[in-house]
This record gives sequence, structure tokens and C-alpha cells, in this order.
Amino acid sequence: SLEDFTMVRVSVLHDALKTICNAERRGKRQVLVRPSSKVVVRFLQTMQKHNYIGDFEIIDDHRAGKIVVNLIGRINKCGVISPRFPLKLDEIEQWTNNLLPSRQFGYLVLTTSDG
Repeated sequence: SLEDFTMVRVSVLHDALKTICNAERRGKRQVLVRPSSKVVVRFLQTMQKHNYIGDFEIIDDHRAGKIVVNLIGRINKCGVISPRFPLKLDEIEQWTNNLLPSRQFGYLVLTTSDG
């Protein structure tokens, strides 16, 4: 029966980036991202290093955790490519050309199974 099924989160990073992108479009100054994970924190550190977001604060609620992100209005679009495609080194340039709007604009962040 349908009552036996429960929804599960497929990608925590996808949910976090979608929440940040939607808040940025609405003109919000802060956004609450939940749940937190190590991958989300590392991605936010990368965004902060390139001045796309302000400071963020990790709130430990003894569950999955939450993050409060200060927005500065510099994000146009951000997202996750799913499923995770295997990439060879010589294919990165082609993916960059397909995904980013121009050569001077945007970043492509890659993750590996090794961290």
C-alpha cells in the first residue's frame, strides 16, 4: 500500500543549492539550509572563497544540522549535475564549454569519491 513508502533525500547538496538559489532570486539576505553535511559545508566554503556568499553559521541541533547562509546577491545560478558522471581529464574542457555561459564567467566544481 502507499502508506508504507516514505520519501528520502536523494541529494543533500542539490536541496541546499536549490534553496540558496531560490532565496537569492527572491532577494533574501539570509537563508536556512537543512540538512547539513560535510559536502555542503565544503561547497559553501568554496563559494565563500570566490565571494559568491558571505559568512555562514553551522547550527548543531543534534540531528542532521542546519546552516544559516548570508547572501550578498552575486549568485545567478547554481546546481548539481545528477547522476554523477565519470569524467576523464580530457573531457573536463568539453563539459565546461557545455555548462558555463562564457569563458570569463562561472566555476565548475568537481567532487570525487576520495573527497
